Amino acid sequence: MYGLHKPTIQEKIMIFLAEIIYLIIAYYLLSIANQKSAISIGLFIALLITTLRLTAMMFIWLPRGISWQEAIMNSVAFGIYYLGFPILMIIGNPKANLTLLIIGWVLFLGGSILNTVSELLRKPFKDNPANKGKLYTGGLFKHAIHINYLGDCIWVLGLALISNNMYSFLTPLGLIFVFIFGYIPKSDDYLQNKYGEQFTAYKKKTKKLIPFIW
Repeated sequence: MYGLHKPTIQEKIMIFLAEIIYLIIAYYLLSIANQKSAISIGLFIALLITTLRLTAMMFIWLPRGISWQEAIMNSVAFGIYYLGFPILMIIGNPKANLTLLIIGWVLFLGGSILNTVSELLRKPFKDNPANKGKLYTGGLFKHAIHINYLGDCIWVLGLALISNNMYSFLTPLGLIFVFIFGYIPKSDDYLQNKYGEQFTAYKKKTKKLIPFIW
């Protein structure tokens, strides 16, 4: 999943096609079950924005290689977001709550921006041959080692609030556990092995996920 710098167009196409299929199914579920309610329309728009953002990240802004393992894992994760939220919303049969919708959109947009901007700020550093072998600790990553993962948690929480029912909170909660017990330890091991003392010094003064907290 890390350090892959060769073209992996087939893997990326698989992820993109999975997103499109999920998006079509989500549209069907939301249109059939909720009769074009404000909640279902808002959730579909948020999912559409997610598709456009992640596709741009994958093909344009951050065109790094993606292994088949990562492609499969991402496709499964997207399935949980694109299908899980509509299904849970249907089960919960929520009534529109303007406050929750506003907070949800703020978190969704804020988390999306945090995730995207943190990566884009790192890109010029990674693209510069002079920085080969150097650990990037600037931009938003000076506030937390995995600030991009925090962005993911926030925008997924935003989707849960946009879907407007308590069942949806299981998804961001599960994502947080996956990051804490899966992605973050694996990423830390990779960074430690690759950068050694640079990463040791970095992690001593920098929080893992949430600035000023953890």
